[in-house]
Amino acid sequence: MKNTLGKEERLKSKKLIEKLYLEGESMKAFPLRMMYVKTTHTSNFPCQVGVSVSKRNFKHAVKRNRIKRLLRETYRLQKEIVYNALEEPYVFMISYLGKEEISYQEMYLKMEKLLRLFISKTQNKNNEKNKNE
Repeated sequence: MKNTLGKEERLKSKKLIEKLYLEGESMKAFPLRMMYVKTTHTSNFPCQVGVSVSKRNFKHAVKRNRIKRLLRETYRLQKEIVYNALEEPYVFMISYLGKEEISYQEMYLKMEKLLRLFISKTQNKNNEKNKNE
């Protein structure tokens, strides 16, 4: 698997983003929050991801953009955690909730924690679904 985050892997569709915020579920590993929903999308990849940083917490675009770059980079390096475990297509949005910027190392650890939490939660749901059938 290529260790890239290409155009098809990024969440750009306004319809999918709207669906995500209307029907999606969320989980937190402070200062990160992930909204996710299982849905079909046009990409060949198992999931599409978007990142966001609040304008309220970071007034300067330079700081917001830096945090978004860190989010994308830490996700890019660890996306195989998600790709190896998913069978159905998902879309998710990772938001930064903190009021202060954290270091790259902390961001990396928080992203790993968030992705592992996502996998465990989705696998638990699939196991419960299989038991009920």
